[in-house]
Amino acid sequence: MTDGTPLLPREEYDKLETRLQHATSGFVDEPRASVEEADQALEEITARFTEALNQRRRTLRGSWQGDESTSDTEQLRLALRDYRELADRLLRV
Repeated sequence: MTDGTPLLPREEYDKLETRLQHATSGFVDEPRASVEEADQALEEITARFTEALNQRRRTLRGSWQGDESTSDTEQLRLALRDYRELADRLLRV
């Protein structure tokens, strides 16, 4: 279930945000180094969100896949709702 739960833990989000702010604040003194640091920070952010989304998809998939005889309509309805909620959250970014 997605239920609006953040994709990343708050501590991890804060760490990544701090890293990007650090890159921005150093621009005046070292523009190239700042841009390189921002590039690396964005690469890490992208990797972490991709990992988190893949884990969320595995969890969702596990909620409805398997023996078709045990997947009742209510389980499928809830899975579809959770997929839709997660997709909506991503599209609003």
